[in-house]
Amino acid sequence: MQGTVDDFSYGAVTPLVAFLMACLGGALGLRCTTRSLLVSQSRRPAWLALGSAAIGSGIWTMHFVAMMGFTVADTPVHFDKPLTYASLAIAVIMVGVGIFIVGYRGATGTALFTGGTITGLGIASMHYLGMAGIRLDGRLEYNTVAVAVSVVIAVVAATTALWAAGQVRGFLWSVGASLVMGLAVTGMHYTGMAALTVHVHGSATAVGGSSPATLLAPMLIGPLTFLLLAGVVVMVDPLMIAGRPALPQERKPGVPAGAFVPHPRRHPVVPAGPPRIRQGAGQGHHSSRTPQNR
Repeated sequence: MQGTVDDFSYGAVTPLVAFLMACLGGALGLRCTTRSLLVSQSRRPAWLALGSAAIGSGIWTMHFVAMMGFTVADTPVHFDKPLTYASLAIAVIMVGVGIFIVGYRGATGTALFTGGTITGLGIASMHYLGMAGIRLDGRLEYNTVAVAVSVVIAVVAATTALWAAGQVRGFLWSVGASLVMGLAVTGMHYTGMAALTVHVHGSATAVGGSSPATLLAPMLIGPLTFLLLAGVVVMVDPLMIAGRPALPQERKPGVPAGAFVPHPRRHPVVPAGPPRIRQGAGQGHHSSRTPQNR
């Protein structure tokens, strides 16, 4: 029989906290991505890796907080640990691939489309792999059209957020992008949940796996601690708020030209000396020639 699914068993608390988690991870990740566009090649991978982990942890925590409000009538709900943690790895890896593409190729054109698509697919993959970790006395079925809509939302949100990160227009610009990303990622989650139908087998026998209470500590304390540490790194960087480069950089597609400082001249310009006097052969007059700059 079809089970009664409730995604809001705690009311508005779980969707609100989930939204805040998505915004926090998005804000930190996008600021790190912006910072990576303004530093030297040797320091760029560190910022991009930090941004990937921040966004991945943020959306994973968002998913778990939202799932705390998920209940099915007449059957207990549990979670499989390996699949649950595998969904975190998928999120960080796929988001990282997309962010690295934008970080090295620029936030425009083919690079932005490719990076945004991979990042969005990483968000969707995290969601549905996490859902595959649900253990209950029944089976899960999805509406194909609703699933496709949720994936499109994730891709569009990721592409828009990465484009905004590449504009390098300051702190408030990134805050707005993170709010949009948080809203879209949370919307993608609940769109995917709307596609879900649960068919209960008819018994209330508990199945194997860990309960939400058992998973609460590692799923919240661990990622939240990481996000707080990432926030400290972002806040202590003096150039993060201004959004200006520390070093002169090469021009990159998708990054405004005004954000760069031109390379200084390696050699100072030597001022021209007094004109040289050349005595003409057999002449009493003088001729002068100013040296031409090469």
